[in-house]
Amino acid sequence: MHLTVFCSAADLDDRYTAPAREFAELMGKGGHTLVWGGSESGLMKVMADGVQEHGGRLVGVSVEFLAAKARKNADEMVIAKDLGERKAQLLARGDAIVVMVGGTGTLDEATEILELKKHGLHDKPVVLLNAAGFYDGLLQQFRRMEAEGFLPRPLADLVFFAEDGAAAMAYLEESLAPH
Repeated sequence: MHLTVFCSAADLDDRYTAPAREFAELMGKGGHTLVWGGSESGLMKVMADGVQEHGGRLVGVSVEFLAAKARKNADEMVIAKDLGERKAQLLARGDAIVVMVGGTGTLDEATEILELKKHGLHDKPVVLLNAAGFYDGLLQQFRRMEAEGFLPRPLADLVFFAEDGAAAMAYLEESLAPH
């Protein structure tokens, strides 16, 4: 599987990095490819290191103004001209999407991916890795949107909230298995 992962480039506490390391190890051992923002810092580095250390491949999609921070030893590195092109490339190159903890950029990526899925412009599995309850507030908001009729599809059809890396990988393997 090619798994697109959106996450922070910030250095974070272990309550956020431990689930990422777990997921990265599962990806690498499974022979999967990490498709990610290409950065050599923060949670992006944690993911890339873990996947690579355990035998997986790395496909980075950076952007011109961040190209200097791109990982040098990725299997493939694409430099997009802007953030819009970067998001489109990240979506196109993954069989599924995993959203880890992050700031406004990660939230922007997550909501765009969900908006596209809501409108049927892709039907890839989307997982939010809810490390340390980071996305509990967002889950509550999504449930309210669903209950009050703002979502034309059931929330469960749009996104799966995983509490840890193992739950995220199990959901993805089941979702992408031939039926």
